[in-house]
Amino acid sequence: MAKVLYIKASPRKGRSHSVAVADAFVEAYKAKNPNDEIVTLDIFTENLIPFDGLTVQAKYTILQGKEHSPEELSVWKNVEKRISEFTSADKYIFAVPMWNFGIPYRLKQYFDILVQPGYTFSFSPDEGYKGLLAGKPAFISYASGGEYAEGTAAKAFDYQKGYMTTILGFMGITDVKSATVEPTLQGGPEVAAAKKEAAIGEAQKAAATF
Repeated sequence: MAKVLYIKASPRKGRSHSVAVADAFVEAYKAKNPNDEIVTLDIFTENLIPFDGLTVQAKYTILQGKEHSPEELSVWKNVEKRISEFTSADKYIFAVPMWNFGIPYRLKQYFDILVQPGYTFSFSPDEGYKGLLAGKPAFISYASGGEYAEGTAAKAFDYQKGYMTTILGFMGITDVKSATVEPTLQGGPEVAAAKKEAAIGEAQKAAATF
C-alpha cells in the first residue's frame, strides 16, 4: 500500500481550476488503487512554521556542526515534523495556481521548510548536490489566468512550472507528470471551461499509470 500526499496550494477551494483537475486525478487514482492512503494537505489552512530568524539560526547551527540551544531545538523539531510528513510519502500530487508569474507564497514557504541539507538533499565535494527522494513520482495540476505557451513571448514570464520542476528535481523527484489549465481568465469563461475539461481528461489518463 502506497502513501500519497496531496498538496493543495490554492485558497479558492471549489472555485480553483488547479484543485478541480487535481481532485479529478485523485478520484481516478483512488478508483485504480483503492487500498492506497491519500493524505490531503491544504497549505492555506495548515499552521506552517515561519522560517524566521530563530529557525534560520537553527539551520545554520546544523551547517556549522554545532549543537542547538533549547530554543533552536524547539523550533527545529517543528521543521523536522514537516519534513518527515513529506518524506514519508511514496507519491505526491500538487494543485498549483500561478500567482504573479510564480507560485503562491504559502507553497514557497512550505518548500523553504522542506528543502534542508541532510533531510531532502545532500552535498559532497565528489558528488555535488544530490536529491534524497529519488524514485518518488509526482503529478502537478497547474492553472494560470493567462496563457504561457512554449515558443511565445509570454513564456518568459512563466516562473511557475520551471520552479516546480527545479525544486522537486533538487530533492530527487524527477518523474513528474502534469496537466495545465490556461488561460482561466484571458480567454473568457467558455475557453476556461473547455481548457479545464481537457486538463481533467489528461489528469485522469495520467492517474492510470501513476
